[in-house]
Amino acid sequence: MNFFRFIFTKAFWIQVVIAGLVTVLLCFAYLFWLDWYTNHDQEIKVPNLEKLTLTQVDEQLEQLNLRRKIIDSASFNPAYAPRTVIEQDPLADKLVKENRQVYIKLNASGYGKVTVPDLIFKTKRQAIPTLEALGFKIGDITYKPNIAENTVLEMRYKGKKLEPGTQLSKTSIIDLVLADGDNPSEIVEPTDNE
Repeated sequence: MNFFRFIFTKAFWIQVVIAGLVTVLLCFAYLFWLDWYTNHDQEIKVPNLEKLTLTQVDEQLEQLNLRRKIIDSASFNPAYAPRTVIEQDPLADKLVKENRQVYIKLNASGYGKVTVPDLIFKTKRQAIPTLEALGFKIGDITYKPNIAENTVLEMRYKGKKLEPGTQLSKTSIIDLVLADGDNPSEIVEPTDNE
């Protein structure tokens, strides 16, 4: 019964009102602090970083009090200069807060290296798609006498014989030397008796 009497006393209700006021004041103080801490109403327009070098990116972002992080060096794209920005997040003209991190992807410095497969004695029909699938280009196709028609006898790069397992950059031009189907040992020279 003591408890119920205390609930209806003036001292109890004064404590409840004080607790309510303190709670409301703390909520408002927290909201003001949160606005200040998160830089509410402060917006920075993200610049277009596409095709810029890292030095240029750093200069622009430093002026705007933004940071950058490289998330990837993509495969080489010949439409962009090597080691320049090809993608960014957030995109250009988006509004962000101060000290925001801008994620960028850079163009690789060149085509990646690819191992030349062993295509010796494989057919032309197998060799050409295999090389093209790896990113190589097919150059000149020449023929040498050999009975295994249209099989690869040699691969050449810049006029030199190319060994399987060699590392070349993508889009390198590989020349093929194929068999023409003739068997030189079967050629019979006419004799005087005939």
